[in-house]
Amino acid sequence: MRVWGQTSAKASCRFASVFAKNLKVRRLKEVPLFSGCSKRELEEIAGVADELVFPADRTLIQQGDAGREFIVVLDGDVEVRRDGRLLPKGDANYFGEVALLTGAPRNATVITTTRVDALVITARAFDHIVANSSSIRRKVIANLASRLPPGD
Repeated sequence: MRVWGQTSAKASCRFASVFAKNLKVRRLKEVPLFSGCSKRELEEIAGVADELVFPADRTLIQQGDAGREFIVVLDGDVEVRRDGRLLPKGDANYFGEVALLTGAPRNATVITTTRVDALVITARAFDHIVANSSSIRRKVIANLASRLPPGD
């Protein structure tokens, strides 16, 4: 007999898993790169995103390296440097998509300045999502194009 309000360990784990995925979906919706995605698309992305915590002074991305992951900073602060110079971060809270989409080396170094809670999507998972979902691919490309400086 189960008492009202009591749940099995299995049900508790399932609830925690659903709650965590819903939280990831909400956080991904806040990322401009994915803001135009539907809930189903965000759920697909959330399904491959790992939640990681990084300490302060940790290099997340090194300029010149090959792209291996896409990182969304949920909480905490980072600094971005190119050729040793500190760049204005603005309101950007995600890093690494350009190298993953173009195959070019990383164009900046990203270092945590505080503890950082992040979602990390591996290059393989990112490629899979972009390759297998034309709607996500279009939205990612449109978002990147909107961030390019105006041409001459």
